[in-house]
Amino acid sequence: MATGVYLLCALTSALCAALLLREYRRSRTRLLLWSSISFLGFAISNTYAFTDFVILPDVQLWPIRPALTTLSIAALLYGLVWDMD
Repeated sequence: MATGVYLLCALTSALCAALLLREYRRSRTRLLLWSSISFLGFAISNTYAFTDFVILPDVQLWPIRPALTTLSIAALLYGLVWDMD
């Protein structure tokens, strides 16, 4: 059950990133760019979670996941606070 949840979270985040990036290419709204970068980071972080817990349970990837999530949130905050028109 947990395997499916990890995969669905990663796929959902990647789909959100792709849809936001597609809309950014059409409208050139910079907030969409920062949001897509953020969701891409969330997708990578979820992929690392899947890899950490399911594929390589003996390898400790826990320092990478919080760092990626923090960078993703920072990108979204930058877009929300400092890059608004």
